[in-house]
Amino acid sequence: MARRLCAISIDLDEVHHYYAIHGLTPARDAAHAVYERGVRRFGDFATGLRLPLTFFVVGADVERAENAALLRAMSERGHELGNHTFDHHYDLTRRSDADIRDQIERANDIMGERAGQRPTGFRAPGYTMSDGVYRALVASGMAYSSSVFPCPWYYAAKAAIIGAYRLRGKTSSSIVGSPRVLSAPRVPYRAGEPYFREGAGLIELPIQVTPRLRLPFIGTSLTGLGPLWTRRLAQSLVGQELVNLELHGVDLLDAQDGLDALAPHQVDLRVPLGTKWDVLSEVVRVFREAGYAFVRLGEAARAFSAHAR
Repeated sequence: MARRLCAISIDLDEVHHYYAIHGLTPARDAAHAVYERGVRRFGDFATGLRLPLTFFVVGADVERAENAALLRAMSERGHELGNHTFDHHYDLTRRSDADIRDQIERANDIMGERAGQRPTGFRAPGYTMSDGVYRALVASGMAYSSSVFPCPWYYAAKAAIIGAYRLRGKTSSSIVGSPRVLSAPRVPYRAGEPYFREGAGLIELPIQVTPRLRLPFIGTSLTGLGPLWTRRLAQSLVGQELVNLELHGVDLLDAQDGLDALAPHQVDLRVPLGTKWDVLSEVVRVFREAGYAFVRLGEAARAFSAHAR
């Protein structure tokens, strides 16, 4: 492929999902911080750096009129809206085929009606996929998925945290999927059955990992590194045909946004907002200097669909 592409996407998991991950009772304060502050900041970030973004939206959040209006405004500014299921069930892969398809289609419907854009792309809650989810995506007319995260470091950390919570008698809503996902390609591919093998199915744009060591290149890890080490990690990816940077709404929030009670459990909230902004700006700088074109994920999917491995 002649052009090198970089896509930046943001999963809009509202703060109550983080309380659920950590087995905590949700706080009423700052309940809508991701939309009221995070989305607006990402909009300003994109405008300042002339970036197209892809927002993966939980359908239930669009029932709130203020959220729907904000997403419609983002769509009108040229950003893509993607499907992050209706309820963001972390155990989506363990549910019935009918329930999986319902989660996808209800999110598509409400976003088309209230946010003004019907999604064509999907991201799984917690990056956990299955053959059944891919079948439901095809049946629902989706064009691509960006869900597979073949990162052993992330997988091990997630399993360790969930295990530690169980030993302490706490219940996390998060789950660990099959370790076989770690053998999935780290570059765009058409999913087969099993989904972590190449085939002739839906185009999959995996969450970014580095070559060889498969280190995570996502907002959660980068904001903790700071600008200097982030630049070095980004430079290790220069030359890849697609850099798929996945972020979350909290990547432009910190404890000062009314989330001080969550910060002891959510390490990235302890990183000041200014540092996070600098880190993400440094990523954009690296790939822009290297000649990458910044695109929405839907555009990347179309570009790679013809020749994906």
